[in-house]
Amino acid sequence: MIRHTSVGVPKGICYGWTDVPTAATFEQEAAVTKKNLEEMLHGKTFDMVYSSPLSRASKLAAFCGYPYPKLDSRLKEMFMGDWEMRSYDEIAKTDPHILKWYDDFMHLAATNGESFPQLFERVAEFLDELKKQPYERVAIFAHGGVLICGGVYAGLFPLKNCFSHHVEYGGIQICHI
Repeated sequence: MIRHTSVGVPKGICYGWTDVPTAATFEQEAAVTKKNLEEMLHGKTFDMVYSSPLSRASKLAAFCGYPYPKLDSRLKEMFMGDWEMRSYDEIAKTDPHILKWYDDFMHLAATNGESFPQLFERVAEFLDELKKQPYERVAIFAHGGVLICGGVYAGLFPLKNCFSHHVEYGGIQICHI
């Protein structure tokens, strides 16, 4: 599982399903990711490559040599509903629900958005289907929340404190499912 590179969005802005641009450092970051993938594969190839349909993930897949990954909407980041593309400071001034969410983001959804259990359910559904396929090596270009779900699903770390295992931008997480 490969996380997209840095985004061209100011810090403190809430985004999830919004198709935000990559940062100006995309090529430098993507080159590191590509090199790391090549070293990991030792000359082998992926049997299948999947990507979130959001361009920050599919753009990295293309840069890494996979211009036509199979796009799957279940690999999108968590949907942040009414909070998409708003600053957390602005949200706190207009939506008191965010204070409850800060206290229990593992269970509560953003206003008109998606909860972590909902995100996990759709990622697990994707991975359940993937396990039935004859592939040995699969690349999944996606988002931080999706990689956390994949890590929990694969037993890399427990659900409790799973966000402490956040993969850096352009990072790779190896999951055996």
